[in-house]
This record gives sequence, C-alpha cells and structure tokens, in this order.
Amino acid sequence: MNHPELDFARYPAVPGYKRGGTSKAAADSMKEKAPTLRDEVMIALGLNGDCTADEVADLLCKSLLSVRPRFTELLALGKIADTGMTRHNASGKQATVWRAV
Repeated sequence: MNHPELDFARYPAVPGYKRGGTSKAAADSMKEKAPTLRDEVMIALGLNGDCTADEVADLLCKSLLSVRPRFTELLALGKIADTGMTRHNASGKQATVWRAV
C-alpha cells in the first residue's frame, strides 16, 4: 500500500511510522527526543556491553516503548548489530542481544 503522506526518505534520522493518525502523532512527538535517546542507547551499550532493548530501557529508566524504536533506527543507521544471542525479556520471550558497532 502506498502512503504518499509518509516521508520514508528521512527515516531513520527521524522517527518513522507505518500509518497516519496516532502512529504519525507518536512519531512526531518523538522527533526532538529521538536523537538524544539514540545517543543514550549507544552510551548504555558502550558502558554495559551487549544488551537487549529491555535491559537498556531499564538501565536508562525509560519506557521500553520509547527505547525499542531507537534500536530499529540505530540498526538502520549501522550503529548496532545483532550479536546472534538472545535473552529472556520481561514478558518471558526471547529478545535479541545487541552490540554497538
């Protein structure tokens, strides 16, 4: 489905969204905060070694819902990589363990 209102050219420099409405509003609300959160994620990975998104959210005392999308952006930017390992997250599911590149 084509979404002409979506600006895919600016992702991952700015938060992305898959649909208009609330998804776009959420992305727009993070435009100012996302760069700082990406930096904080990178610092956490640098100081603590390989981590899951859940672990970094806990380390930063931030909502997983604001931290997890930063991992997707950092992966697209080539700044983090999948270690090939997983660990259980808070929901009991396996989560990817990431490393700073």
